[in-house]
Amino acid sequence: MVDYTFKDKYGFEDLVEIMAILRSPGGCPWDAEQTHESIKKDFIEETYEAIEGINKKDKDLLCEELGDVLLQVVFHAQISSESGEFDISDVTDGICKKLIERHPHVFANIEVNSTDDVLTNWDTIKRKSKGQKTQGSSMQKIPRELPALMRAQKIQSKAKKAGFDWESIEGAYDSLESEIKELKCAAENESKERIKDELGDVLFSVVNVARFLAVDAEEALTGSSDKFMNRYLKVETMAAERGINMKESSIEELDKLWVEAKNSESNKD
Repeated sequence: MVDYTFKDKYGFEDLVEIMAILRSPGGCPWDAEQTHESIKKDFIEETYEAIEGINKKDKDLLCEELGDVLLQVVFHAQISSESGEFDISDVTDGICKKLIERHPHVFANIEVNSTDDVLTNWDTIKRKSKGQKTQGSSMQKIPRELPALMRAQKIQSKAKKAGFDWESIEGAYDSLESEIKELKCAAENESKERIKDELGDVLFSVVNVARFLAVDAEEALTGSSDKFMNRYLKVETMAAERGINMKESSIEELDKLWVEAKNSESNKD
């Protein structure tokens, strides 16, 4: 047992200290074994769980999950501290300096008239600080590890800032229709690799349409997945109540249940 003074309420510095203790000799063997690579998926998982708290408007869950996200930040900083790369003070110093630099309308004498001005200044300062002279170089900095739909939307937004965009949504619609035709053609005549390539183009074009409609493609797909799951559960329940074996039923029979489930949602409005 380590020598540690317990408290009624702990602060950020306590979290840093506890993490150091867990990683030290005599601490926790599991924590001591971890590397940036071994816990990187935990970081992603904890972030999504924090998003769950926001979506559910559950303040207790959000508070707990934000703590788990903060733990991941401190965990990675402690690992790097032990190898002499950087520590948590370098992390906080860096983000504080970034916030001050990118808010000249607050910390300097720059005037802004709208949130659009704020975002324009942020993007300009960000590109300058990172040595990104073109939107193309800025585009290359978008992490490939982002969810695919989110990354596509960010890439397209960068292209738009450089003037590389359709004049109206009609161009986006036409492009989507064209890509669907190419996908159908590939499905009939081409290899799996070609089909995958054309399917990717269709998805990218769908994101383009979403951007013109000011809809977040990632959230839209999540909502549709939820909708499908809820309707499927209703179909499953109705089939069980009516003695219908779903595996042995025709798609036409199951589609009737699907339409019934869908209509039941409309009748609630």
